[in-house]
Amino acid sequence: MKPSSNALQTRIITAVFLGLAALAVGLINNFWLIWIVLGVVYLLAFHESLRLYNINNNSLYVYAVILWIMASIYPYSEDLLVLSGLIFVAAVAYTQNIPFKNFLPFMYPTAGMLYLLSLYQEYGISALLWLLIVVAAADIGAYFVGKSIGRTPFSVSSPSKTREGVYGGIVVATVAGFFVGISIVENMLQAVMISMMVSISAVFGDLFESYLKRQAGVKDSGNILPGHGGILDRIDGYLFGAIIMLILLRGLA
Repeated sequence: MKPSSNALQTRIITAVFLGLAALAVGLINNFWLIWIVLGVVYLLAFHESLRLYNINNNSLYVYAVILWIMASIYPYSEDLLVLSGLIFVAAVAYTQNIPFKNFLPFMYPTAGMLYLLSLYQEYGISALLWLLIVVAAADIGAYFVGKSIGRTPFSVSSPSKTREGVYGGIVVATVAGFFVGISIVENMLQAVMISMMVSISAVFGDLFESYLKRQAGVKDSGNILPGHGGILDRIDGYLFGAIIMLILLRGLA
């Protein structure tokens, strides 16, 4: 069913507002501002994930805040993730009454948010811009290609996606990402490869969030963004994309 004109207008207004807010933060380009903004986004996404995982444990917010504070002074996010995992399994072994699913929010969305922060710390605002353009282009390209020539379903986790749309989105994102990436890595093959792999990961980031929503029996992860749903509905592709981009930049660039 096509959205009403009012719903579409609301969606566009929200998208413009988010874009202007991201532009303002990017132009200021201050670590503490970005840390605060990403921290707010993280906690809202963390809250939504608890609902999707059907977890009712408010003490997890405390650990999430502590982890994010530690991320501001310790630059290697993957170390913090592994450390939190070790602490969690130690607590499970000690108490024998902590459900393993309580760690799920510290894998998703926490991992992606930590990698987003590390991506900025190591490669600057230009890397975040590269990620933003690749993920947005993959989403926009998939939508228009899928609407025009999409016929073959992509996955049962997201019935509205088609293979044609996904492939088209990846091509569009790879081309768009190349023009930003080439100024960062200064190597044509690396710029193409990283853009393509990030766009593919963004597709599966979106697919994973769709899977969680289907498992939870909800349409959106939340309702904080008029016309868009929740925070996770907007950042799902970035959570996977940030991890892949940082790993590839470290390994290839």
